[in-house]
Formats: sequence, C-alpha cells, structure tokens
Amino acid sequence: MAIRKTFSATISLSAFAVALGSMATPAFAQDADTDEATEAAETTDGNVIIVSGYRASLENAVAEKRRSDLVVESVSAEDIGKLPDASIAESIARLPGLTSQRLSGRSNSISIRGFSPDFSTTLLNGREQTTTGDNRAVEYDQYPAEVINQVNVYKTPMASLVGQGLSGTVDLRTIRPLDAGKTIFSIGARGSYADLGKLNVESNDMGYRVNGLIVTQFADNKIGLSLGASYVDEPYQIQEFNAWGYPTTGDGDFVIGGSKSYVTSTQLTRLGLNGTLQFEISPTVTSTLDAFYSDFKDDQIKRGIELPLYWSGAVLQPDTTVENGFVTAGQFNGVKGVGRSDVFQRKAKLYSFGWNTEYEGDDGWNAMLDLSYSKTDRNELSLESNWGTGRGSIGATDNIGFQSGPQGTVFSPMLDYGNFNTMLLTSPQGWGGNQIAPNGDSILGGQDGYYNNRIIKDTIWQARMEVEKEFDGNFFRSLQAGVNFTDRSKSLVPDEYFLGLVANTDGLTSVQVPEQFRLGTTDLTYLGLGPVISYNPLDLLDAGIYKLVPNAYGDVVVKSYSVNEKLLTPYVQLNIASQLGGAELTGNIGVQAAITDQNSSGATAVYLGQLDVPEGCAAAGEPCAPNIGAQFQKFSTSYTNWLPSLNLSLRFDSGFVVRAAAAREIIRPRMDDMRNSLSFGYQFVTLPNGTTVAAVTGSSGNPNLRPWLANAFDLTFEKYFGNKGYLAAQFFYKDLKSYIYNQDVVIPTSDLALASPGEDIVIAPTAVLNIPINGEGGSLYGVEVAGTLPFETFTAALDGFGITGGVSYTKTKISPTPGAPSEDLPGYSKWVANGTAFFEKWGFNARASIRYRSTFVGEVSGFAANRVRRRAAPETIIDAQIGYDFQDGSPLEGLSLFLQGQNLTDEPFVTTNPGDPRQVIDYQTYGRRFMAGFNYKF
Repeated sequence: MAIRKTFSATISLSAFAVALGSMATPAFAQDADTDEATEAAETTDGNVIIVSGYRASLENAVAEKRRSDLVVESVSAEDIGKLPDASIAESIARLPGLTSQRLSGRSNSISIRGFSPDFSTTLLNGREQTTTGDNRAVEYDQYPAEVINQVNVYKTPMASLVGQGLSGTVDLRTIRPLDAGKTIFSIGARGSYADLGKLNVESNDMGYRVNGLIVTQFADNKIGLSLGASYVDEPYQIQEFNAWGYPTTGDGDFVIGGSKSYVTSTQLTRLGLNGTLQFEISPTVTSTLDAFYSDFKDDQIKRGIELPLYWSGAVLQPDTTVENGFVTAGQFNGVKGVGRSDVFQRKAKLYSFGWNTEYEGDDGWNAMLDLSYSKTDRNELSLESNWGTGRGSIGATDNIGFQSGPQGTVFSPMLDYGNFNTMLLTSPQGWGGNQIAPNGDSILGGQDGYYNNRIIKDTIWQARMEVEKEFDGNFFRSLQAGVNFTDRSKSLVPDEYFLGLVANTDGLTSVQVPEQFRLGTTDLTYLGLGPVISYNPLDLLDAGIYKLVPNAYGDVVVKSYSVNEKLLTPYVQLNIASQLGGAELTGNIGVQAAITDQNSSGATAVYLGQLDVPEGCAAAGEPCAPNIGAQFQKFSTSYTNWLPSLNLSLRFDSGFVVRAAAAREIIRPRMDDMRNSLSFGYQFVTLPNGTTVAAVTGSSGNPNLRPWLANAFDLTFEKYFGNKGYLAAQFFYKDLKSYIYNQDVVIPTSDLALASPGEDIVIAPTAVLNIPINGEGGSLYGVEVAGTLPFETFTAALDGFGITGGVSYTKTKISPTPGAPSEDLPGYSKWVANGTAFFEKWGFNARASIRYRSTFVGEVSGFAANRVRRRAAPETIIDAQIGYDFQDGSPLEGLSLFLQGQNLTDEPFVTTNPGDPRQVIDYQTYGRRFMAGFNYKF
C-alpha cells in the first residue's frame, strides 16, 4: 500500500555497514533503485562520483530519516549477509537512546529510553512474535544477524502500528525479493576466538559461523524468491565471582558472608533459516509468503566452589584488616566448602510463518490482508551436583584466607580441591536434610544436588485487514482503517527433583567420582582456589550413580501457569501532506482501540495431610512425606484501552526539520505477574499469654492486571547537510498513568485452603499476601543528541573520514511503591552514549566503535533460571574492525575480507549492593573476542 511504504523502510542492497561497523545513528534502508541513485552524485563539471558501501549506507540513512514522519532509528545492511555481530542486539544497541544488557558476554536484550526490555515489543516483518524468555521481551540471541536485512526501532507510535510498545517497537525485517529487483547470491564465513581460553577442561576457545543467501526473480519479475541460512557454533567463556552478601560482624564491620564462584563455558549453536516467496498476481495485487525458523541451543557447564563463610559455622579470626567499616582481609577457620559442577542446557525452537496480500488500485483504493503464526518451544534444564570432603559433619574443613577488593574476593585455601581421592560426591553441608517423596523414594543426610527442568510453550495467531483511500486534497493524503486480531497463549510447567546418590542408603555415605567419568581439573586460579575436580553430572545421572526423587512441595506446584490473551485492535488513521507557506507538513493522526480478553490459569498448593509410606519413613526415622495437592483455578477479565496518536513533521527548504508527536502508549503486563497462582505458609508467633498463633503470609500473581499506560510527548529538531550528514536533538516526556508494583494486601484466611498448623495453634483471621497491582507511576523524560558527519562536508582533504553517534540523558521520577521515594526502573541508565569513527576509501575500511552506559539495575540469571535484580556498574564497550572490499574490475570483485575485535578492553559486568560499591556481588569477566572472515556476493 502506498501510504504504508512511506512509514516503513524497504530493502537496501548496500546498507549493511550500519550493523557491521557499530553504527550509532538512525539509518533507513532503501529500495534498490533509490540506493543506486544515491551512490552516484553528479559534480558541477558533469563528472560522476560513485559513493558506495558504508558511506552510501550513511547517506541513505540521512535521506530516509529526513523523509520519515515518525521518530525512528534503524540499522540495515551494507551488503547482504555481511553482519558479523554475535547477535542483532549488538547492532541495535548502538542506536541513539538504546542500550543492551550482556548475557554470557553477548548482548541479548535491549533497553529503549531508560526502560527495561519488558516495556518494548519486537515484530518480525510487522508481526508479533513469541519469545524464548518467560515474558514478552524478545531475547535477540534467537535471531541470527545474517538473516535479518533491516531493523527499525519506532520510538513513537501511530494508529496503524499494531503490537506497539511503551518505550518503543522493534521491527525486524527480512528481504523482499521483488523489491530487490535483481539476482543476488551471497555467502560468508568467519572464525572466532575467545581469548580467555578453554576455562573448563572439555570446552572450546574457537568457533565458526557460516551464512548464505540467494535472491532471484522468475517469470518476467512476477515471482521473487529469497532463501537465507545461518549456522553458528561458537564458545563463550566466563570467569564469575559471586558473593552471598555482606553481613556485619560483632564490631559492626561489613564482611563477606559467603561466595559462589565459577568458571563457566558455553557452547552456542544456532541454525537460522528464512525464506520469502513473492507473487505479482496482477499489476495491482502482490502476495508474499514468509517463513522463519530458529533452532537454538546453549549448553553450559559451570564448575567452582561455594564457600559458606560468616553465614555458617566457620569462624572469622580476630586478625583482620578493616578499612572504613569494611573487612578487606582476614581468615575463616572451619570452612566446609561445597564443590559445584552444574549443567545448564537451554534449547528453543522458534517457528514463524506469514502470508500477506496487498492490493494497490489505480483509483486510489488500497487493501491488505495479513495472516501469521508464531510458536516457540523451549526447554531449560538446570542440574546442580555437589562434592566435597564428606557428608554433613564428616570430612575435613578448611582454613581459608581472603582479600576483598573491587574485583570481588580472592581466597587462599589450605586444601587441594583438585584431588579426586579426597574430594567426593556428597552433600558437604547436608543442605535439604532428609527428603522423602510421596512414593517412598528418599534422600538421606542432605541432597547431593538438584534437577530442574522447565518446559515453556508460547504461540501467537494473528490476522489483520486494512483498507485505504487516497485523496486528491491538499491536506489529508489518505485514510486508513483496519482491524487486527491476536490470540496468544503461554504456559510454564516445572519438573523438579532432588538429586541423591544411589549408594547413600544410611545418610552417611559419600563416593568418589568413578575413574571413567573423571575429566581432569578446572583451574580457578583467578579466585585463588587453584584446580578443582571436573566431571559431567549428566553422565553420572545416566550411569545410575545418581537418582532423582520428586520434589512434591507446594512451591513447585505454584510455579506452573498458563496465560491466554485475545486482543481485537481496530484502528483508523488519517495521513497528512500539505504545504504551509514555504514549508511542507506531513504526518498522521489516528486512534487505536485495544479490546482485551485475558485468561489466566494456575494453582494453589493444598496440604492433604501426611502420607503413610512405612518403608521410606521407617528407614529414615522421619515423619512421613507430606501429601501436597493442587487446587487449580482460572480467572478471566476483559477491558478496552483507547490509544490516540499524532505525528507531525515540518520541513523547511533550509534543511531544518521539526517533528512533534503525542500519543497514549501501552505495554501489557509481564506474563508471570499475571499467573493465577497462590503460595502461602505459616509464621508462628507466641503471644504474651503463651498462645501460639499461625500468621499466614504468601505471594500471588494477579490475573486481573491491566497494562502499563503512559501519555507521551516527543519534540525533535534536525538540521540536514544535503544527504551527507545531519545533527538532531530529540526531547521526550512520558507520564505513566498506570504502573505495576508489588504491594501487601490483607485477605481473610477463611478464603484459603489451609492445613492444620498443629495442635492448640490458632490461625490468624487474616493473611498478608504480596501481589502485583496497578497504580500510578510517575514520569520519565530526557534528550537524545545524534548526528552523522562525513568530514568531506568540511574539506575534501578528509574525504572518506567521518563520525556518527549519539548521546542520551534520561531522568526518572517513578515510585514503584506508593509513598516511597522515586527509584530507578530495571534497565534504566541515566547516560547512554555511542559513537563510531570510520574511514572508507579505495576499498579499504576501518571503524572503531565505543558504547557507554551509566549504572543501571540489571536482571541476572540465578539458578533455576529465575531473574534477580542487582545494581550494575557502568560499562564501556569498545569494538573495532578493518576490512578490504575488492573493487570493480578486480578478479576478486565482490569479495570482502574483515578482521574484527569485540570488547577490546575486556570490560567486566559488575553488580554491587546498593549504597556501597565495595560490596561486590557479581564480577563477571567475558574476555575479548576476535573474528576473521569473508563475504562474497555476485
């Protein structure tokens, strides 16, 4: 449809440098004819100067930004298949006002304008997508950069943008073969090297990726086909320090309470496939079929030692070094370390299909029908295995010296943790005690590990229709009206077990790792712990050395949930094009309705008494296993939100463009917050009269949650220097009318299915539950300054040199809890800056990129894949690339070579306790990565 093409960039065959070289400016792709026209500029003497590659990409970006009616940032392809970033998120993170959070050294989630990833949405070719995470935020590891042709980030909404987010909307685009207009064949490959080396004994430090793409047309350019593929097999290495926390000593000084530190090796494999088939059925009707498939596997092995220190039976010796109330050095005696060998396997398959048919009539009438389906099947297995000197009180303890500093804590142990003869499979601390399942299976003397398998399914069906009528008037250009229907379902089912040794029938037994499963030692020298024993716990489980005992407790029952959403979204939009004196006014005004029907299912754990399992109970001398049932419950609600929007752009002949936008913005609640599950327990209080009262406390989801809503205003000022460069200042303000926060609520205990707390114990008449609820939020505002400046604009002597980048400042005044002081949102950084300096001429190209974000509240992954929020330190990431493109006339024309380095300063990821940066919680080092590769296109 003509008007929709105005608002969404089409394909660029020469714009891949934006993502390749760390571009930090808004960029838009072009269709092939525009691209070729832009590459050739005629001088005053009639000669033609050819501009291509990265410089052409920047010029196209400047021209497209100038024409846009929305506040949009974009990355696109300089060359088909020539994008060596580890994930598309690393390219998006270099745009103004955007940043990323790293996971295992990779950028996998995006924050827009100071909001966490949960406040934005991601589309694929304009269609909503399922996710590999627990909620709505897309994890961009799933999308290979090589099969994505373009990414548009819409910072302001419009009525015809379906699936919009509150902070922004990310639209991933694949190539349209008929728009390309010519046959293209592209292949590429690269090798990668992680300079931390092989941290775990069976891990790798080198990997590779390959990609290919073919675009062609048939039947007189009436049929177009594109097929793309990308395969990745790359390792990532991490050195991790983690502190339990920092309690105070008897003298009031902070000291490390315990640590859990690892070396982690990850092997990432990912197959990405995409295809598009286009038919020009008639001069007025075009039909397009899209398919995308991703098979993602992330295999991790984590080895280290968990050291219970001040929060244990270990004794802090009096000879310590204290600096300003913080113990920086000392020694703990009687430390019983818990060796850890943990496996984390994440597998996800994503399927996405779409069919679109467009009619563009000669009489001003246009129409569109779009049908799509997206599905993600995800499985996450976390397996924890413990080892040490003996079970519980059996076995040697250690005397460990320590030094705490800005990189965490380094230890000086006395024991050799790499000795397979003295380090045994066991439960060193006896954590978990005796566990007896309802079927009589038991684990005695402490669990030897834990097995947690999480099964997640996510599906989306979407259908959309739209009609447009173009006008001949001089103010309104056209009217669009449409309706979209989305049906989404997401479910989580946990499968959890205690892990125990088959040989431990008396609660005292520990065993050596059998020789056939010994893999040598893993070096923890960076922590001062030296070598530790290494084995794969999955091999021991498969061999029958370990057994699984079901965890039937209520906290597992309530983790399972299912959420279904049905959204009907009608909209109407008037598009504007008019002359105002010497200026041109364009834009749109419209309204969208979000008619929502949401359903949530979950469970409440119900105590059904004790099971009589004589064999298990008698053998352990323990009470019989509790009989925990589930009371399933379902809740439905419906509501409507109206979302008006206005976008105006005023363009002057002098190169100035002023944009203004106002809109009601929306994002739906987190899906785990919407779960209809309730968990609770007793806290026993003894009154002065001697009576014992059972106070009921717990937590719950809220299936009645409404979305976040904000009134948003944008104002931007832009100055363009032809199509070569620009400077822009973008101001924005968001007033959150609805915010979701957690609050304690009081309900009658008579509403709950409670077990007896014990004889002569009275249950309190009311219960306190912590649940997410809707309330007012606050405001968030800021400014983004961005620009692209080729130095040839100022002097011909610097032809080929230039810079591009942006800086953003965001201020928040949001109080998640009513009456409390305002605090930072997750993912919020006050300052975000990025920039790229480049040179490109005679086939040579060189780029250096830097991106910075100030401190933020980050989400890190804990055991069992739960998310934990921590204060993260500022980050500065530096990348660089050099390359050569063989020129026209060369026998190797079409071949491009490159060498790239990522995270060249080895920037760590650091989190600390709020208010005291000396209390380091996480210190993760990812190392540098180097890539060398080629791309060949003809």
